[in-house]
Amino acid sequence: MDNFLPTDEKLIFHPKNDREKTILVGVATPTIKPGQAEEHLNELQHLAETANAEVVQVFLQRIQKFNPATLVGEGKVIEIKDALASHDAKMVVFDEELSGSQIRNLEKRLPGTKVLDRTGLILDIFAKRAKTAESRLMVEIAQLEYFMPRLTGAWTNLCRQHNGGIGTKGPGETQLETDRRLIRKRILDLKKKLQKIEEARERQAKSRNDVFHVGIVGYTNAGKSTLINRLTKAGVYVENKLFATLDSTTRQFYVGEGNSIILSDTVGFIRKLPHNLVDTFKSTLGVAAHANCILEVIDGSATDYQEHMEVTQRVLDQIIDLKTPRIRLFNKTEAQSEEARTALLESFPDVLHVSAKENIGMDKLKQLLIQKMNDWQEERLAQKEVEKNAPDGWVSEGSTDES
Repeated sequence: MDNFLPTDEKLIFHPKNDREKTILVGVATPTIKPGQAEEHLNELQHLAETANAEVVQVFLQRIQKFNPATLVGEGKVIEIKDALASHDAKMVVFDEELSGSQIRNLEKRLPGTKVLDRTGLILDIFAKRAKTAESRLMVEIAQLEYFMPRLTGAWTNLCRQHNGGIGTKGPGETQLETDRRLIRKRILDLKKKLQKIEEARERQAKSRNDVFHVGIVGYTNAGKSTLINRLTKAGVYVENKLFATLDSTTRQFYVGEGNSIILSDTVGFIRKLPHNLVDTFKSTLGVAAHANCILEVIDGSATDYQEHMEVTQRVLDQIIDLKTPRIRLFNKTEAQSEEARTALLESFPDVLHVSAKENIGMDKLKQLLIQKMNDWQEERLAQKEVEKNAPDGWVSEGSTDES
């Protein structure tokens, strides 16, 4: 699958190399405190920079409730319009999800401007980072599901071409004439293709069920790829950007005495992802679902690490068996202040603290992984012994009947 939409290469827009001037907008409400809203905006700025945008101004408005027409108040919309003209910017990204009608209303009030929300920006990053057939299928499904209720707004905006750029790498101009029924059919066809890939992964997982498998999960940019590189010297792509890698990565980690461990990285988690987007990417996360052990990597240098942990936990609860053993570790200790490091150790004394970048604590992690592997091997031997002595036709819990 060489193109995002394999049926017609001309549907793909190729963004220009220059960075798009962009304005970001966030809101603080009675349930979203100003400090939290600022952290969310900082993350949105990282996302925008990952999408090759140049953030020229950031707005944060305190409101009691969202404006159903434009999310923010009319006065703030006027301020945004003036700022767009002042900076010669052509794009505005909202940190909250926008409805189709809100996008249409904002486009009318901000003529000639691309209006995106956080989800639309993330989908653009996903589209640019997707390399394999599986991830491209997942991204296209997610984009179609996202754009379908926004068909007359954001979809039209996509099809103005805007000389390419952020928010335009997706289903293209001929889809403007397509109604929701055809889009649903396209989604169904793509999901069938994705199902075949998932079935192939199931078979692959069964073929290597004699090797201990660790699924590495965590918030985006927590250092999962750096961790795999440090353990396996695999040369996995690493960049200090959100969603630097989208496709899952599997590498073999040799631990001596003829034993090895399979390590599988997954797409990073992030806050404010709609349920349908999480559901779509469960295919990639399925790598973790098949693992014998989960290694959760947390960015210990992040001031909002607790929210990162909560986001990760919510996603894991949807895909991971509660019985699956887990290892939790804080990464990036080299980027922490002494005060922050001490506070984290006091709050989580039983959690491993490492620096994959500086090779701190990695021997302890290796020994912990070997210990989990030994526990798993002993459990498998005990299970095989039970099955060996069991009556004909009896199948133990956790075994697979291949007959």
